[in-house]
Amino acid sequence: MTTTSTVEKPNKKRLASLDALRGMDMFWILGGQSIFTALFVLTGWTGWKVFEAHTVHSTWHGFTFYDLIFPLFIFLSGVAMGLAPKRIDHLSWIERKVYYRKAVKRLLLLSALGVMYNHGWGTGIPLAFDEIRYASVLGRIAIAWFFCAMLVWHTSIRTQVFTAIGLLLGYWLLMCFIPVPGGVAGDLSAAGSWNAWFDTHFLPGISYQNRPVDPEGILSSFPAVINAMIGVFAGQLISRAQQIGEWKTASLLFIAGVISVCLGWLWDLQFPVNKELWTSSFVLVTVGWSAILLAAFYVLVDILNGQKLAYPFVIIGANSIIIYLASSLVDWTYISRSVFGGFINAAPELWQPLFGVIALLLVQILVLHWMYKRKIFVSV
Repeated sequence: MTTTSTVEKPNKKRLASLDALRGMDMFWILGGQSIFTALFVLTGWTGWKVFEAHTVHSTWHGFTFYDLIFPLFIFLSGVAMGLAPKRIDHLSWIERKVYYRKAVKRLLLLSALGVMYNHGWGTGIPLAFDEIRYASVLGRIAIAWFFCAMLVWHTSIRTQVFTAIGLLLGYWLLMCFIPVPGGVAGDLSAAGSWNAWFDTHFLPGISYQNRPVDPEGILSSFPAVINAMIGVFAGQLISRAQQIGEWKTASLLFIAGVISVCLGWLWDLQFPVNKELWTSSFVLVTVGWSAILLAAFYVLVDILNGQKLAYPFVIIGANSIIIYLASSLVDWTYISRSVFGGFINAAPELWQPLFGVIALLLVQILVLHWMYKRKIFVSV
């Protein structure tokens, strides 16, 4: 999940808030989403149930906080690229070939790691090719980053903006006004959408839970590129903060985010917000919230120097790729119970779920702290 680009200069500007926000995003995948259930058990306050409802994905149309986690990762990969955008189309083929080789390598490696993650829950990758799930979270991040990089390296901001708008509108027109072969126009159901048709005909292997449409399938990868592209615009804005002022930069990010969220929900009236279909309205809502969160973290961490308070998030974000893979390949619950099980069992019964969640998070954070202090950073 790392947003460190392997084709950019190693001395490019980096933001503490970028790692902190990426770490906050990852925190919920590592086990943070269970904290609200534990707090409900401890206190009995029904308000925790409201928060808990946002720690699961929407069943179809709609939006929860958990739906934002994935698009925020993609957005942040664009932000990292936008902090030091590079045009390479003026370079010779020999010079450009180095960038292309590294970009393709990153695309393939992240996609392969995504397949490993898909089958890492104690089963392993099947030996039969038609039983493998190739579509993945890491694969989509890789695809979005790759196409976004090609645009940044070869086109102007104007072209990038028009491309983003064209993708948003083009996806809307296809999904809502062009009939699916053998179906009808505007069918946004799991089985009757254009996404299901593409995944059924062109996606190799199996889909997620053998559904008709894979949430990381073929067609919905195209609008996901926009999340990365708008992240690039946000990164470029931050890169000019010294000229326009840091507080003004944060304000512009926040205002743009609010406008995007409002436009997304307005579009929802005709083109519903839907994560699995990655609808255009979903893109606007998610990039809006991503910009709002980036503005908040930029103020708290970079402008107000809150790096120490954000340290747990920073160390998660600095090694997000390895800890994300470990969440599939390592039994952290077993490890946390092995280390803290006696303490948890000795606690009052109502406190045990909360202490269990804290122990689960703590063992992962301790590993990340050890890596961070020794400057061990795994990036792709």
